[in-house]
Order: sequence, then C-alpha cells, then structure tokens
Amino acid sequence: MNDPGLLILTSLSSGAKHGHALLLDIEDFAGIRLGPGTLYGAITRLEERGLIEPLDADDRRRPYRLTGAGSHALADSLADLRRIVDAATTRLAAAT
Repeated sequence: MNDPGLLILTSLSSGAKHGHALLLDIEDFAGIRLGPGTLYGAITRLEERGLIEPLDADDRRRPYRLTGAGSHALADSLADLRRIVDAATTRLAAAT
C-alpha cells in the first residue's frame, strides 16, 4: 500500500504532474507523505524502467506522465492487490 512506485503510477494515471503535485496528490488519496528523496528516487527507477517519461520542463518544474508500459504495470499491480484483498477478505470472514 505504501510502495512509492505504485503510488506515483496511481497519481500519474489521472494525468501528468511534477514532483510537488505528485507529493500533494499522493498525500490526498493515500494519506502517505513521501519525502523528496523517496519520491525522486522512485521517479528515477520508474523512468529507467520506461514506466513514466518526463515532459518538457515548465519553468523549474518537470512534469512526468505515464507511458503505455506504465499503464500496463499499474493494471497488473492492481490485479495482484485485488487478489490479495479478496483472499484476506475471505479468510477474515471464515475466521469470524
């Protein structure tokens, strides 16, 4: 739930954002406050994997957007999480 890469991909699924906007959006939808080092380290890794790409800088800010591969990776991660949630829900129901 607090994987920085997954949080960034989720945020970018609604459109391109620069670093500060990513931090604010992630805090808003996930309640998690990423530090700048964590954010930019994850951005670098996602970019290296071809899951996100930078757009032309707007002043000092560089926005990023999801690539096609990033959309697929996010969908795969969400499917994995859905299986975990379904298993946990079933197990909790059986335990009560």
